[in-house]
Formats: sequence, C-alpha cells, structure tokens
Amino acid sequence: MKLTELTKDEFLKKVYNFEIHPDEWKYEGDKPCIVDFFATWCGPCKTLAPILEEIGKEFEQQIDIYKIDIDKENELAAAFGIRSVPTMLLCPISENPQLLQGAAPKSELKRAVEQFLLKRA
Repeated sequence: MKLTELTKDEFLKKVYNFEIHPDEWKYEGDKPCIVDFFATWCGPCKTLAPILEEIGKEFEQQIDIYKIDIDKENELAAAFGIRSVPTMLLCPISENPQLLQGAAPKSELKRAVEQFLLKRA
C-alpha cells in the first residue's frame, strides 16, 4: 500500500474539516485512518514509514493511512498541536481521535489498529 501524502485541502475533505467544525470532531472518512505527521529530515519518521506501509498492506480495505509533511502543512500541524515528529493521529469512525507520539513498534501499531480503530478484542 502506497501511503498518501495529503495537503490541507485534502485533509479537510478526507479526515476532519476543522474550519467548518472548529469545536466538534466530525470525522469525514468512510473507514478509520491513521494520519502520520512527519518531516523529511526526521530519522524516526524514516524508520516508521515502512512499518506504516506494512500495516497498510495488512489492513488494506479496512483503514486508510495518510501522511502530513509538517514543513509543507504547518497550519495542519499547528491545528493539532504537533510539536514533535513522528506523531500519529488515530481516527476511528465514531469516536474522538487519539494522538500517538514517537516511532511505535509494529506490534504496538497493529494492536492500536485492531483494538482502537477496528474495535477487535
């Protein structure tokens, strides 16, 4: 699975339009997603990228994975208070999202997808 890098406009359409709903989380997607806030100069981000690609393959058709380059989309990073990278925004369909900071190991990410995003025991 190729990870999709989003612009602010794409993020507003596919994930969360904070311009229309500034005080209420309203997920725009049709399946859960992970949004990876990263920077091209970030070593841990480079370590995390292939892990996210593997997770994307394992859960293809069940979740989407998006990437946000904080240097290109600093308004998005600021909107979510991103101060360090990598930081992932885990977005289930009907609950508020959670932030996960740092380059989590694959086992931890897989558990988060199964338990939080897909609600599997």
